Amino acid sequence: MVTMHDSSGRHIHYLRISVTDRCNLRCRYCMPETGVSFIPHEDVLSYEEIVRLAGIAASLGVDRIRLTGGEPLVRKGLPSLVSALKSVKGIRFVGLTTNGILLGEQAHALKDAGLDAVNISIDTLDADRYTANTRRPELARALAGLDAALAAGIGSVKVNCVLSPDSLPDDWLAVAGLAKRYPADVRFIEWMPLAGEQRPEGRADEARAMIQDTYGQLEPAASESDGGPARLSSLPGFLGKIGFIEAMSRAFCDRCNRLRLTAAGDLKLCLFYDVGVALKPLLRSGADDAIIRAAIEQAIAVKPRAHQGVQLRREAAASEPVIASVRGMYQTGG
Repeated sequence: MVTMHDSSGRHIHYLRISVTDRCNLRCRYCMPETGVSFIPHEDVLSYEEIVRLAGIAASLGVDRIRLTGGEPLVRKGLPSLVSALKSVKGIRFVGLTTNGILLGEQAHALKDAGLDAVNISIDTLDADRYTANTRRPELARALAGLDAALAAGIGSVKVNCVLSPDSLPDDWLAVAGLAKRYPADVRFIEWMPLAGEQRPEGRADEARAMIQDTYGQLEPAASESDGGPARLSSLPGFLGKIGFIEAMSRAFCDRCNRLRLTAAGDLKLCLFYDVGVALKPLLRSGADDAIIRAAIEQAIAVKPRAHQGVQLRREAAASEPVIASVRGMYQTGG
């Protein structure tokens, strides 16, 4: 079995693929309400190009893929992409991160296509605050998407809640309660600044303390089976687990196992760095798989050892940026 390691000795085997930068929400911590400049359709990777790159990545040792956006379900025919990726030799897992709004319509088709897991972003159960945070009144559809994913029998269903600087403890407690009612893990993710935003203090400890005060003592649980970075805990009487992804307060860069492919075809080595390789020009200029494979291997050699929590700060040993800078999470897929 082929394995790929970077210059820091980390096992790189997880590829997050953004299939679009478009979204049906306008979350305040992700993108502006107006004036968004989307990638022209002709510049977005086709499904055929994505599957080809997935095959090359698999030949290097990638065995896990997660589809992201923007909102991936706004792109037509996503179940067909899931099915094609599941047929790639070496790919053992295909997951999806979504806001859930369109999941009710597509959950069964995604399950039939072979989708292994779905993560649904829900930051509050208060309809007014959801509308204020996302600038769209779609909480009911997001929750219906959660119901649909569970009803379809998708193997792993999780809820993601971002601990943004403006989020409220009441919202954390309500979202945590979903793990009591549903067999779905709820993960609290420390907000990560992009586009020159000031580094925030991590809020995981604050959320952990409030959840314990309300629901009882959190007991450490086994690590995520799909290779995710959350520190999981169980609670008495809960069907799902509670997890914390502490990218700011307890960075897990030493365990980073992932790469990111943007919708525009840039292979991004770290969420905070514009270091990587533009793969689309190679794809569309007739480069064979061996050339693209070599480009990926060369890029892995300059994967940053750790982030400083601020975009565009580079380590002295890193190469000059070779991919486009991003202005929001919607452009890189998180």
